Amino acid sequence: MTLRHFLISGCLLIAPLLAANALAQGQPDPELREVLRAAASDTQSFADRFHAEVWLTDMSRRLERQVKDPQKRVEMLKLVHLEASRAELPPELILAVIDTESNFDPYAISVAGAIGLMQIMPFWLEEIGRPKDNLLHVDTNLRYGCTILKFYLDKEKGDLRRALGRYNGSLGRRTYPNKVIDKLSKKWFQG
Repeated sequence: MTLRHFLISGCLLIAPLLAANALAQGQPDPELREVLRAAASDTQSFADRFHAEVWLTDMSRRLERQVKDPQKRVEMLKLVHLEASRAELPPELILAVIDTESNFDPYAISVAGAIGLMQIMPFWLEEIGRPKDNLLHVDTNLRYGCTILKFYLDKEKGDLRRALGRYNGSLGRRTYPNKVIDKLSKKWFQG
């Protein structure tokens, strides 16, 4: 077992404790619980092959420094596009969020216990009755993250800064939303 896997295993053991503490501090939004429950079962795919090839080629070049393996990079991009499209979000926005949240490390775990690419709090698994979902799985993490961000964007009536603030737990502060929007406009913009 490598040191990285050992540390991840240790973090996974304390993550439920951190999640329980986060849950105790404030009840999760019951509306968001229902939206996540529905999203955990929904699937779609790329509708247009030409668009997929152009988009994947373009975004793959931009992601090359962070995800070296071309196969893993394209698989991740396909899943980002799939889940963003399912949630009716621009995939480039999701790439900017991931870039900011985890720097594209699917095994990232924050000090607060948030897990994976989009840094999802594990208490959601229990909240929606899916405790066996694995937030370290890229597809699962993206499904949850895109659903949560879309919920907040709708709740904020399209105000991206406020939605990003809610997503990050920093509503009213501009630092996190500005980081995501900066990455979106400078690196992940749609060409």
